[in-house]
Amino acid sequence: MKQSLTPAEAQGIIQDETPVLGPERVALSDALGRVLAESVAATRDLPPADNSAMDGYALRSSDVAGASAEQPTRLRVAFAVPAGSTPTQEVEAGTAARILTGAPIPAGADSVIRQEDTQLEGDDVLVKVASPPRDNVRDVGEDVRSGEVVLPAGRRVGPAEVGMLASLGRTVVTVHQRPRVAILSSGDELVEPDGDVAGGRIVSSNSYSIAAQCAEIGAEPVYIGIANDTREDIDRHFRAALRADVIVSSAGVSVGDRDYVRDVIEKLGCSLIFWGVKMKPGYPLAFGRFSGEAGPLVFGLPGNPVSAMMTFEQFVRPALRKMMGFPKWYRPVVRARLGETLTKKSGRLHFVRVTLERRGDEITAISTGNQSSGVLRSMTRAQGLLIFPADASEMSEGSEADVQVIDEAFFSSEKPAF
Repeated sequence: MKQSLTPAEAQGIIQDETPVLGPERVALSDALGRVLAESVAATRDLPPADNSAMDGYALRSSDVAGASAEQPTRLRVAFAVPAGSTPTQEVEAGTAARILTGAPIPAGADSVIRQEDTQLEGDDVLVKVASPPRDNVRDVGEDVRSGEVVLPAGRRVGPAEVGMLASLGRTVVTVHQRPRVAILSSGDELVEPDGDVAGGRIVSSNSYSIAAQCAEIGAEPVYIGIANDTREDIDRHFRAALRADVIVSSAGVSVGDRDYVRDVIEKLGCSLIFWGVKMKPGYPLAFGRFSGEAGPLVFGLPGNPVSAMMTFEQFVRPALRKMMGFPKWYRPVVRARLGETLTKKSGRLHFVRVTLERRGDEITAISTGNQSSGVLRSMTRAQGLLIFPADASEMSEGSEADVQVIDEAFFSSEKPAF
């Protein structure tokens, strides 16, 4: 088993061990947020025929070449084409057809004049502007041609993709499976949120924050519960988790007298690949995998709340995104200018919790304050994680740094762009 890896080394090992989950068929109504495991080709042209982009009149453009508000062209309205119908008549010279948005263009017509540019007089329409050929006409196949690959495999299904799939007649679609993530904590001092905290007991918040981190990206969290600090109880909880794709435990992976998780999972058949990542917060991270192609990945996260969330963020989250078929696994990174001087001992990479502020064309990063691994409130304030390189001991105010953006709301705006 390897020990004391750099974050980059740990990340590389995890991604090499992480499989992409296979496909499953789901109803279109359940596909939002999933990743396509198939390329979707059009089986029809969209639109299926030339159709009108406006309510108005279908006509021959040559008939109204000289039309103006001062000298409108008079045409006889020969028939109407409602949306959803198939026209059976032809637009002849000197005539027009009343047409609604989306209705097929009748034979003979090559243009549509907007209703606002006309005036109806009995059975005639006065056209007040010239209408060039193909004006206000949506051409057959303008959106999609039959046989064209419209949505490639690996595309996340968003609202537009749902609409396109519906337009193509797809009620069922093939997507990558969602990983089931078994979540458990260990520690005699832990209780559920509604438990008795007397005598120094603390709430097992890690299980809930980790479950929320899973659900946020579309994975399926399965809460196994709290294991007591005995080999027997830890063994029982891990056995209950073996059917998951990923097992995430917090606490019990360090080197204390009652840190039994590593011993237990090895006896259950888990091969531990590494322990310890040179980062802060979050050094005591264990990673392994149970034998067999279907064996779950195992992440043993630290017990401190911030360390647990941080190691999930840096290692578990990218692995889950890979399993779900996402082509990109990591948070967006922005370049930010420090609003204060930061210091640390060299040797470990630090992820500094920061708030972000736009100042003109620049982004300024300011720490959330106390960076202790037990101060969970700092995570509620953090919009980003500033990368403080391992070999650096100081980053001065005004210097630039990379920041992982963890709060998507940072990219939102209070004002419209128009």
